Amino acid sequence: MTDRGWTEAMRAERYEDAWAIEQAVLAARDPATRDDPRLPYHQRWVWDGRALDGCDVLVRCYHGLGDTLQFARFLPALAARVRSVTLEAPARLHALLRFPGVTLAAFDPAHPLPPAERDVEITELCSALRLSPRDAPAPYLHVAPAPLPAATIGLCWQAGDWDADRWIAPDLLAPIAAQHRCLSLVSAPTDLPVVNPQGCPFDLPATAALVAGCALVVTVDTMIAHLAGALGRPTWLLLKAAPDWRWNPARTDSAWYGSIRLYPQPAPGDWATPLAAVARDLAAFEGVHHGQSSRPVGARLLG
Repeated sequence: MTDRGWTEAMRAERYEDAWAIEQAVLAARDPATRDDPRLPYHQRWVWDGRALDGCDVLVRCYHGLGDTLQFARFLPALAARVRSVTLEAPARLHALLRFPGVTLAAFDPAHPLPPAERDVEITELCSALRLSPRDAPAPYLHVAPAPLPAATIGLCWQAGDWDADRWIAPDLLAPIAAQHRCLSLVSAPTDLPVVNPQGCPFDLPATAALVAGCALVVTVDTMIAHLAGALGRPTWLLLKAAPDWRWNPARTDSAWYGSIRLYPQPAPGDWATPLAAVARDLAAFEGVHHGQSSRPVGARLLG
């Protein structure tokens, strides 16, 4: 959904207006194009508008990992209203998505599950259930935190390849990493002075444990932001000037995650301004100690 009016309604938390726009769009669609196999998965629509209550429901996860984590908040409410729920999600997410009443199935793009009595894409649950993010607040994911040193700050500067404007050159974070004990949440080696220069493991449960153990996460708009928000960790989100629909650049907070603080660019390409604000706020961040030297994190933490 990219309708400007819908985006404005969602950002203003006028959810009834947003859902009305969605219903109008749904009514205008050709039913024959539902879950159209000719389209890439992320461009498909799945829910046909019928009520889900009392049915056997298949929840498909056709979008990114961050989208799945963001909308997973609605799965317990769905399970309480329907006969059964099957969640067809990437297998690497399964350890994080264990909710009572929800059966997990691995999403294989080459062999998706056959339709159920009701199908819905996970990002359609907000509208299908008529629930706002404040009806299902974070934290709603829970993992045991990795035993990191106090005041460790997690850093993530890479986002998906589909939007390079979300990325930050890692050297722009060097002043922060030099002054605070920092941990990389990027699954690649780095020259930044962090406690794990080899990078974060390419394993979501292990990454979630590291995020849960951080005192603060500073990240660009990517899956790490949703993971940290869903875990309820203090998260400072660096946004490009025209961010995704779910973030309102005119605000510093988010209805989706109560622990997130937004740092948008004032103009495209200007990362200096939000990073300067982050640096100022870090000086006052409770529990962060200046002048601590980095030290390697053992294999027991990083897997």
